Amino acid sequence: MTRAGLRPIARQMRAYFAPVNRVSGGATETTAIFDPSQNSGFQLDAPSAPWIDLGWIDNFQRTSTSQIESLPGGAAGAVSAQARNALGARVDFEFRDWGKLQMALAGGAEHMNVLATDPSASPEGSGGIPVAAVPVLAGSTAAQLVLGAGAVSGFQSGDLVACDVDYAEQVGYVGTGIAAGYVSNPADVQNDANYVRRVTFNVGQVAQVTATTLLLAQALPGGMPAAGASVQQVIAFVDREGGAFLQQWSALFVAEEESGGRLCFYYPILSPCTAKAQWSRETLVEIKNPIAELALQASFTALPTVDINDGAVVLCYRSYFPAIGAPVY
Repeated sequence: MTRAGLRPIARQMRAYFAPVNRVSGGATETTAIFDPSQNSGFQLDAPSAPWIDLGWIDNFQRTSTSQIESLPGGAAGAVSAQARNALGARVDFEFRDWGKLQMALAGGAEHMNVLATDPSASPEGSGGIPVAAVPVLAGSTAAQLVLGAGAVSGFQSGDLVACDVDYAEQVGYVGTGIAAGYVSNPADVQNDANYVRRVTFNVGQVAQVTATTLLLAQALPGGMPAAGASVQQVIAFVDREGGAFLQQWSALFVAEEESGGRLCFYYPILSPCTAKAQWSRETLVEIKNPIAELALQASFTALPTVDINDGAVVLCYRSYFPAIGAPVY
């Protein structure tokens, strides 16, 4: 019996993220679930909902900061028992692909869509007063936005668009389908009717413009437009060093097997790293001097959830799917 099947060999790690339903309180049932009993055939190029493919990553490193305390006993003070204390885990890696979600996760705070700006607007670091939004009509879906005849004239194939509701002085999490920001006081966001579209993750690229509809290259990640939603053109994405909001997402990292078994690392909740250690936000990966690729560095702290099978408080799950015919050990 060969032991070759016990040696997982992979190229790079693949990253998938899914939103945590924070409106309902961030309980275990509101996180995205990776169930190894049902997802053994997880398709890397066509992940099942709600997982979003964020591409290959480099320099993946998992670090446990959990501590095991020794409990002495008896006259000699020898170790009589041990107990786990200060449960903690950290994940660090580099995104090689740049996109809205990759930037938001690496930045950690609110991530801004730079809306197409009125030519007369005063310049601002995250975009000034934008061009008026266009209401989305009935019949729209996550993949096609019905605007009506004439209203589509302001858009063309290749445009990025943000689709979400007007901000109407609501307090709490904002963003259709995915928590994109938190508003404590409407005055903090200048009572700006466009604020939700400034931060929403419901962003897509226009693949085709018909007489009445914008057909998107990919479905909106937050789902179909909410009632009363409008659409605006997005020029760029901006993240900032600062901001009070902290991203929270479920994560799945997969080492695709070249030979041997497949390894999957599932984190129910990741949040920006709280470690005091400093790290670079970007790194230069040399292709051939002086040409280099920019990589986004990301660092996360794992937050705890409860495994309903035994009530254990856990931070992450490591799953191993043995190769066919491989011995058990």
